Amino acid sequence: MVPLLLVLLLILILLGAGFVVKILWWIAIAVLVMWLIGFVARPKGSSGRWYRW
Repeated sequence: MVPLLLVLLLILILLGAGFVVKILWWIAIAVLVMWLIGFVARPKGSSGRWYRW
């Protein structure tokens, strides 16, 4: 009974981790798109960087 519970717990952990990784990929894609938009739409009279740091 204990090995079965351990396997089920491992499956739940792996599925949860996969879901979290998928969400992180979507966040990374959204940040990349926002960075590209900011890079293309930067002010014309600036020093070339649209961010402060």
